[in-house]
Amino acid sequence: MNKNLWLLTLSQVFGFTAATITVFLSGIIGSQITSIKSLSTLPTALSVVGTAICTIFAAKIMSKIGRRLGFIFAALGSSASSLLAAFAIYQQNFILFCISCLIIGMGLAFIHQYRFAAAESVEKEKAPKAISTLMLAGIVSSFLGITLANYTKNLIPDHVYVGSYLLLAAFTFMPAIFFIFYKNNEKTKIDFNNKYNGRRIFEIIFQPRFLQAVTAAAFSYAIMSFLMTATPLSMHVMEKMSLENTGLVLQFHVVAMFLPSLITGHLIKKFGHSNIMYIGVLFFVVTIILSLFEQTFVNYMVALIFLGFGWNFLFISGTSLVVLTYKEEEKFRVQGINDLIVFSIMALASLSAGILLSLTSWTTMNLICIPFLVLIVYSTFRADILSKK
Repeated sequence: MNKNLWLLTLSQVFGFTAATITVFLSGIIGSQITSIKSLSTLPTALSVVGTAICTIFAAKIMSKIGRRLGFIFAALGSSASSLLAAFAIYQQNFILFCISCLIIGMGLAFIHQYRFAAAESVEKEKAPKAISTLMLAGIVSSFLGITLANYTKNLIPDHVYVGSYLLLAAFTFMPAIFFIFYKNNEKTKIDFNNKYNGRRIFEIIFQPRFLQAVTAAAFSYAIMSFLMTATPLSMHVMEKMSLENTGLVLQFHVVAMFLPSLITGHLIKKFGHSNIMYIGVLFFVVTIILSLFEQTFVNYMVALIFLGFGWNFLFISGTSLVVLTYKEEEKFRVQGINDLIVFSIMALASLSAGILLSLTSWTTMNLICIPFLVLIVYSTFRADILSKK
């Protein structure tokens, strides 16, 4: 493994804790510091909004100053916003906590760029393996972040969870140190001032395969985010399960999200994008069926594992299919629009999770996902039919 890939992997381990800790704690903290319980998941949703609005900006800023400085500045910003979150929790200030989560999400937009940097750090034929290595680091990040956030929650007496965000500030600062030794690949710099010579964007978007790809990626991410955001509230707040068990379920969920990546690419190559998408939908169906039974620790564990499997198959299939729908000169514009759609829909799902859980139930929330699965199946079937004509 070359130096850049090592640095990216280490940075993923520490930097991605911003995502796992935010999902794990922000909804629970929100429910404790706001009197409007339907807004409990607003901090979680705002972190996704921050990612969505900063996705294109992150790529553009690094095209100007390079990945090294871009990643360093993002790490410093993430660390500072984590300190702001700790202060907000200490002051029991819900609005300030929401603002800090929004900024943490903006930092995550840069962390999502790690996968492109990993691909750039190796020869083209080794890119899938480099990305898989990075995704495996996400598993380590999940266990490290959630476990230690739980252990440090009472670090500051009488101020629960302040210690967790002080820990996050330390974790998210680490990549700033690692990237001092990172070497930019100048060939990957983008000139956004060049005249655009590609097709009109609507011509690209309305391709059946693009619609299939973005529908699978966006709604799989939305369903996963919708249910994952609601899980800590449903388990810990409503079902009164321990924070340790809640964290364990989320940890195994993240493992299920990333571990199949080692074989998903091979399966797509062997069976095709559409077939893997159909299997991903079936995994989601298992999660929904399990919600019809009694909500026990084991039930949540198995349901969230299948939720992770379904996300992996659908999101990776959708992401890799998008690549086949544009030309070289169109890629940055199309990638930006794709990510904007995905994270915008995901943000709406995260925001609605707390509201709907407070008004309905865990079972109802799972059933709400069915129409979106039907939409994924329809767009996939439609694209397959049209491609044969």
